[in-house]
Amino acid sequence: MAIRPILTVPNPILKQVSKPVEAVTDDIRALMDDMLETMYDAPGIGLAAVQIGEPINVIVMDLARDGEEAAPRYFVNPEILEVDEEFVPYEEGCLSIPDVFDTVDRPKRCKITYLDYQGERVTEWAEGLYAVCIQHEMDHLKGVVFIDHLSRLKRDRAVKKVVKAEKLKATG
Repeated sequence: MAIRPILTVPNPILKQVSKPVEAVTDDIRALMDDMLETMYDAPGIGLAAVQIGEPINVIVMDLARDGEEAAPRYFVNPEILEVDEEFVPYEEGCLSIPDVFDTVDRPKRCKITYLDYQGERVTEWAEGLYAVCIQHEMDHLKGVVFIDHLSRLKRDRAVKKVVKAEKLKATG
């Protein structure tokens, strides 16, 4: 396993629409293992493959809280089948937009289907943080970052903040 660099806005790769995965192979599992290690190192609770420069339909997630046993989840070719009509606000952040947080309204629940780590089909309802996180990560697969849900002013401020922080980091 390896920790991979996480792309940050305004990297154009983050705007690419990810491609479906033909099958869950050992190479895809190795990618998911790298993604999980990268996500834990960041630290974060979800990561889409496009965020490490691999524009394919793969997501990893772990919603375990501090002190709880790790509970990694893997999603290949996830799809939302149905969404709740009720929307809830949730403060979101993103590993590709470090240190920026804002509220996004998303459906309270969503029914999803995906292939797991073994390539088995899973269909289930996601609620609460799970629903927010899977919708956030699935946005990445469509080339959408959470700040795209915000006003243009907030979006521009967020990108400027990230670009400035990256420049400071680069100059050390």
